[in-house]
Amino acid sequence: MPIKIPDLLPAKSKLQDENVFVMDESRAFRQDIRPLQILILNLMPLKQQTETHLLRLLGNSPLQIDVGLLHTSSHVPRHTSLEHLEQFYKSIDDVKDKRYDGLIITGAPIEKLHYEDVTYWDELSQIMEWSKTNVTSTLHICWGAMAGLFYHYGIDKYIRPKKISGIFPHDLKDETEKLLSGFDEEFLAPHSRNADIRKEEIENEPNLKILSESDEAGVYIAASTDGRQIFVTGHPEYDAFTLQKEYERDQQAGLNPDIPVNYFPKNDPNQRPRLRWRTHSNMLISNWLNYYVYQETPYKL
Repeated sequence: MPIKIPDLLPAKSKLQDENVFVMDESRAFRQDIRPLQILILNLMPLKQQTETHLLRLLGNSPLQIDVGLLHTSSHVPRHTSLEHLEQFYKSIDDVKDKRYDGLIITGAPIEKLHYEDVTYWDELSQIMEWSKTNVTSTLHICWGAMAGLFYHYGIDKYIRPKKISGIFPHDLKDETEKLLSGFDEEFLAPHSRNADIRKEEIENEPNLKILSESDEAGVYIAASTDGRQIFVTGHPEYDAFTLQKEYERDQQAGLNPDIPVNYFPKNDPNQRPRLRWRTHSNMLISNWLNYYVYQETPYKL
């Protein structure tokens, strides 16, 4: 089934080239069906790249999805044009009276900042509070997961001695968990962050459970016991070259980054990285949409 996106969104042509089933607004208008209403709060600096990453995963679901894009009006991004934001994005003031089946809150490369020092923290807090009553289930990614754990449960992050970057193996903590349906007992997923969450703090919260973790990368997936809040500390949406671009960016910035772990063949940055986490990423998003959104949301929002 297709995802419905604006007619002129730049990601449309790239997704169509990859045979992702997208339907523009003009065609969707003629469809007599109730699609899922999914809102993406895009906090990443390269917003068009993140749009493509997430729409690619959402487009792999058998469900029809109507995607909306949200940004924080209290922060002006440097890497996305105002014209793009005005054409395709809304603010919380535009949607605060609406209800959505699902919300995705992306990461942001600001892990080293205290939450209160983030320029849009008050607005993000407003959005996360709004989501508790206006969204069936919210999926938080990377920094978005850490911010969500802090806002909803008071679980703070800590700065790692070195950035964690690479592709890491993960184990399942509960093989009966619906979000992990169809997963291998061990699977790969990308991480790219300077901060982390302490496992014991999640374990001490009775309304949270750990679903997957890695010996090297720590807790990967945690969820509220009612399934309304999902926290993913990695980047399942990344394509094959995202970590490479980040590594080269950090090199150019003089940060002397380590080579991403288990990423380049033979650990050689001159070789083309291979995409080895696509199946897990597609299943994660499809399971979230099916079990925590589609099967839980009311027909009439």
